[in-house]
This record gives sequence, structure tokens and C-alpha cells, in this order.
Amino acid sequence: MLELIGVSAGYSRSMVLHDVSITLPDSGALAIMGHNGAGKTTLLRVAVGLLPVKSGKVLLDGEDVTKMRPSARVKRGLGYVPQGQQCFGQMTALENLHLVSTVKSEVDGVLDTFPALATLLSRRAGLLSGGQRQQLAIARTLLTKPKTLILDEPTEGIQPNVVADIEGVITSLTQRGDLSVLLVEQHVGFALRATDSYYVLESGRVTSNGVGGPGAIEAVRAAMAV
Repeated sequence: MLELIGVSAGYSRSMVLHDVSITLPDSGALAIMGHNGAGKTTLLRVAVGLLPVKSGKVLLDGEDVTKMRPSARVKRGLGYVPQGQQCFGQMTALENLHLVSTVKSEVDGVLDTFPALATLLSRRAGLLSGGQRQQLAIARTLLTKPKTLILDEPTEGIQPNVVADIEGVITSLTQRGDLSVLLVEQHVGFALRATDSYYVLESGRVTSNGVGGPGAIEAVRAAMAV
């Protein structure tokens, strides 16, 4: 479980998050939605330890990790896929995966989740499509064996057929029961299909939260229109 309790954070003297509290369950998926500038990426940077809090706490599996470095949080089961399909472009897809693990069974395991990558292992990551790089970035993070996987705008610049693949991957991962997913996303339909519950941020504050199901899309769009 990942919890942010009363978190306020920002850059220099500019505050971005104001007393934000969010709880990600032990298994399942949670979406954070909001317009550009709402504070979504700042919230993720706080969660993974890339930005210190001004006040509040970050808990991981009940342990206070507020002052822990990002590497220590990774060792405790936190995986982070930043926005922008980030890979090492001059390295092959396989070399990108081998940065995390060279154990064949582990690499084969993530390739089972992303079978399209299996035919692209010898290709330089910089020559892959945006969707292929996004799958590679997620696969590389899964090699760290996270208990909580954080995805920042995974559909940005991705072709529709790959968006459907990523949605399927999120669903299959959470159905295993040993992994939680925190998803930051602007596309409301995708976010609600891929997750069980949601929070809406506006100007660094939680303005709405709820669960998926009938009426959820309308509720989120209404909250984002305020």
C-alpha cells in the first residue's frame, strides 16, 4: 500500500500540492486525473522521492519513507515509469532490459507480458515507435519486481492500438493480486477502464474521488470542469 497523508510540496517558494491525501490499496489500480498543471506529476515525484515534502508523510506498506532516497524506495517495492517513453536510445531493447536483469527467466517473464518486444530485442531503442518504447520502459521497470507500479501518462503520444495493449497489461498485472498500479492520466475513458478507483486534482488539491462504474466518467468530467 502507498499512502500520501496531508502532503504539501512544491518548487522553491511555489507550492504545488496542498494537503493532499491519497491511498493506493494493496492490490488493484488507482487513477489520478486532472488538467495540465493540476499537480499530478509533482505528486508522483513526491511519491518516489524525487521531490521532498514541505509537510505531510509518504508511507509504503505502512513504513514512513518520507525521508528515504528513491533507490531505497525501489528496494522496498516501488517502481516508476516516467512520462515520455524513456529508454536509452543508443542501446538495443535487450540491452535496456539487461540494465536491470540479465537473468534469462526474468527477462522472458516480462517478454511474456509484452510479446511484441520479443521480436525487437536486437533493435536500438531509439528506432522503436513511441508505443514500443513505452512497452520497453514498463517492461524494464517490471524487472525490478515492484509491489507498486507508478505510471505517468503512459498513453501520451501512443497510437490507439498500443493504448489498448497497455490497458490490457495494467488489467492483467493487477489481476495477479500481488501488484498495485498508480496511474496518472488525462484520458478519462482509458483511466477509468484500466483502474478501480480515482482521484481528481485541481490546483494541487483533491477535488473529487470515487470508484469506477456507471456514472464515473460523467462524475470525473464534471469535477474537471470546475
